[in-house]
Amino acid sequence: MNRRDIEIMAPAGSYESLTAAVQGGADSVYFGIGQLNMRAASSVNFTLDDLKNIVGICNASNIKSYLTVNVVLYDDEVEDMKKIIDAAVENGISAVIASDISVIKYAYQRGLEVHLSTQLNISNSEALKFYSQWADVAVLARELNLNQIRNIFNNIKDKDIRGPGGEPIKIEMFIHGALCMALSGKCYLSLHANNASANRGRCYQTCRRSYLVTDTESGHQLEIENERIMSPKDLCTIGFIDRIIDSGARVLKIEGRARPAEYVKVVTSCYNEAVTSVFENTYSKEKVEEWKTRLSTVFNRGFWDGYYLGRRLGEWTGKYGSSATKRKEYIGKITNYFAKISVAEIKLENGNLSKGDLILITGPSTGVLEYTVDEIRVDLRTTDKAMKGEFCSIKVNKYLRRSDKVYRWVDVNEYAND
Repeated sequence: MNRRDIEIMAPAGSYESLTAAVQGGADSVYFGIGQLNMRAASSVNFTLDDLKNIVGICNASNIKSYLTVNVVLYDDEVEDMKKIIDAAVENGISAVIASDISVIKYAYQRGLEVHLSTQLNISNSEALKFYSQWADVAVLARELNLNQIRNIFNNIKDKDIRGPGGEPIKIEMFIHGALCMALSGKCYLSLHANNASANRGRCYQTCRRSYLVTDTESGHQLEIENERIMSPKDLCTIGFIDRIIDSGARVLKIEGRARPAEYVKVVTSCYNEAVTSVFENTYSKEKVEEWKTRLSTVFNRGFWDGYYLGRRLGEWTGKYGSSATKRKEYIGKITNYFAKISVAEIKLENGNLSKGDLILITGPSTGVLEYTVDEIRVDLRTTDKAMKGEFCSIKVNKYLRRSDKVYRWVDVNEYAND
């Protein structure tokens, strides 16, 4: 086995994130169309008209494209589902990620490769064998530990469980990102509290709020260590990614279709480097610490190792929102790029820019560029600082596009002290 046998799957909630995934070294991307996916309300999502362009970008980068159609489906949506699957087939999408049997069967009938969503909560090899008549890849239940996953992997070999493609069915596992307090993400809390179903892509993140626990008979409030008793920290497996691979996982999935492009690039890059180092025999504690430091710069709720190492209870986050060590601050946009001299013109719409600033430049085709400003010019004159409302120019060796967004990327502590 070598690095090419392991697939790193990155989220693509926008064109910026799609390009960032390519830059980070992803082997595949997954994305949603319209309303029939689990991030229908929290990410930009694409339309049917985008499919051809998405497939073109993926094919040009030699990566696979996976379309998510993984919500609870009702009768009045079946025809819309079929239109989406038909369009996926016509445009050459690599596979569909599904949980509803109507989607699974229709995609199979159309000859589209099927991957099983974690929402099916597959916890044993007999269930996997049943679904293998339609699917070539399956995400197992997120609550399984590595020993249980390894046992399923061994049973795939011993029982010769193969998908329609003729190959042994592949195990896919989440390796990084948000975890739900519900069993394999099948949560009904948002539906109960907000009449917006998480299983329909409209989670209101009700579990992330703080709560008081009250004894209804006495009225006494119970003393608890953490008032966010339903908000798990984010999964992070980079410290035992070698064991993930040894367990039999062949597709490693990063959660985050609602996350910005810099998250996608940083997380994908770190795991790409980690998996590569496993096969190069250079994987080490020192590298793990460096990767964790980089991972902490982008959106996270704190990290824990999930249930993979045998834990029965989760670790809960101590705050609402992100614990990232860096924060981006929008300051302007690219108004021109002079390719012959590698100079970008920036209109500072919402902040100042100083020499030495670390900036992020993002755009649908640009993806994510991290750059330290070493020279600034205003009206062709060198300056140490350009002010809000001014046009300034900086030297950037990567081709940029008009309307690319420019952010200062600052340490959270520095931002708080400004």
